[in-house]
Amino acid sequence: MPQLRLALNQIDSTVGDLAGNAESVVHWTRHSAEQGAHLVAFPEMVLTGYPVEDLALRSSFVEASRSALRALAARLADEGLGELPVIVGYLDRSATAQPKYGQPAGAPQNAAAVLHHGRVVLTFAKHHLPNYGVFDEFRYFVPGDTLPVVRVHGIDVALAICEDLWQDGGRVPATRTAGAGLLISVNASPYEQNKDDSRLELVRKRAQEAGCTTAYVAMIGGQDELVFDGDSIVVDADGEVVARAPQFSEGCVVLDLDLPAAGPAPEGVVDDGLRIDHVVCSEAPLAPYEAELAGGYAERLDDDEEVYSALVVGLRAYAAKNGFRSVLIGLSGGIDSALVAAIACDALGAQHVYGVAMPSKYSSQHSKDDAADLARRTGLNFRTVPIEPMFDAYMGSLGLTGLAEENLQSRLRGTLLMALSNQEGHIVLAPGNKSELAVGYSTLYGDSVGAYGPIKDVYKTSVFRLAKWRNRAAEERGQTPPIPQNSIVKPPSAELRPDQVDTDSLPDYDVLDRILAMYVDADQGMDAIVAAGFDPSVVTRVLGLVDTAEYKRRQYPPGTKISAKGFGKDRRLPITSRWRESQPSSER
Repeated sequence: MPQLRLALNQIDSTVGDLAGNAESVVHWTRHSAEQGAHLVAFPEMVLTGYPVEDLALRSSFVEASRSALRALAARLADEGLGELPVIVGYLDRSATAQPKYGQPAGAPQNAAAVLHHGRVVLTFAKHHLPNYGVFDEFRYFVPGDTLPVVRVHGIDVALAICEDLWQDGGRVPATRTAGAGLLISVNASPYEQNKDDSRLELVRKRAQEAGCTTAYVAMIGGQDELVFDGDSIVVDADGEVVARAPQFSEGCVVLDLDLPAAGPAPEGVVDDGLRIDHVVCSEAPLAPYEAELAGGYAERLDDDEEVYSALVVGLRAYAAKNGFRSVLIGLSGGIDSALVAAIACDALGAQHVYGVAMPSKYSSQHSKDDAADLARRTGLNFRTVPIEPMFDAYMGSLGLTGLAEENLQSRLRGTLLMALSNQEGHIVLAPGNKSELAVGYSTLYGDSVGAYGPIKDVYKTSVFRLAKWRNRAAEERGQTPPIPQNSIVKPPSAELRPDQVDTDSLPDYDVLDRILAMYVDADQGMDAIVAAGFDPSVVTRVLGLVDTAEYKRRQYPPGTKISAKGFGKDRRLPITSRWRESQPSSER
């Protein structure tokens, strides 16, 4: 059988940084060439970054992407890399789509190209366009209608883009019909908990359907709320794993493959009406050589390490790509701010993390001590600024009581944090978790202020679990656990009134989070949740809190998405709505 050395580059890219992204492609192509690669692949839309959102609707950006692609092809040849076919994702437009109502203006396309000998020798666009979760690709793109096949050293290689594998039909069965010996899918598939398992099973299934070895090359890094975890995979025609790349790690997987020889050039229209677009880069098979590179298999991270790594990568990418060097966190001594501080120190380095304790007259001594202990354990920059004098001044002028008095403390802290942010140039990290955001247990313009919310998509029960994992990981490495044990074991409290604890206002977090998982993540209604064994009165209360807190969530900063349904693009509900799941069935 003919041989081929394939290089899959799972790298990061930044939306809009065409020059920087092109530089990365050149760098990793050179690295692939030095490893003896015969064919090189990069992730989906690597040249423009992903997702580009409404930038896809700007003709200036589309044309800049097309020009950058041509310039990249020429540069690869100028630097002695022209003999190597390179697959690159970019933003294109359809030359044939006619304008029509309901179609994105300019007919932009999520596309990829094969660069060879200084030219763009083949282009194609994503056939299946996802329109669920965080994806709005029907809004932005028109679909491709070809099955691209490139012949490299006597092997026909079919090409696909991300969703082309996730949906049935289309390019996968067409690959079998065309008789290709290899299917390569370029991807920018965002991270979600447990997605690596479903991703592997998907690639196995599609390889068997395509009847050939299948390579899945993925993006890593972060873009706004999304994290990309890599996990590039190669499986053979029987679905057996040949190679698997690490999670959350930039790099190049290079492996030798024995693949079927190409037959007569495939042509015509095949499955789903796809027209075969066949291009020859090199007809003759390679002279037999000793296969030396197997690609390797990177062990999977355990569930808690995987989630924690995603949170670190998300914050690091957000800060770096937006030009922020340091972060500021209000340290209460509680578990949420402690976990956020640990994530920030791991993402940016403790020297770039600034913590400030802002005790009031209701702050317990153990909370003050726990905040200081966290600072000592992590090495972050720390100061204490009491808010009692400010609080007294406001109270003397306004005479607030009850909830207004409680929330004043939080808003004073928010104002103080933003003042320090303006003065010193740090961005503020909001410490709210998914449980609190779900039920509105946060103060607008208080603990919700900030530029980024690292644990916005983490339920409170998971906050405790991740804190325990991070401490345990430190101990296993012979390091100081960053989070004080007292912050983990003491009852959570906002400390806005004497002896306050969260369970004064909310159900036990174990119960609350399980209800929220059904209602928020799984879109289950009240009847289904009650049928699962939960107290109807508790369910009614929780769902009512969730429904009325939408206006608060809209004003919360972005934060790393780790679940299948985070607050944001995943879950879009009207603020003004009289529908309430918490109403009895007869009243709906």
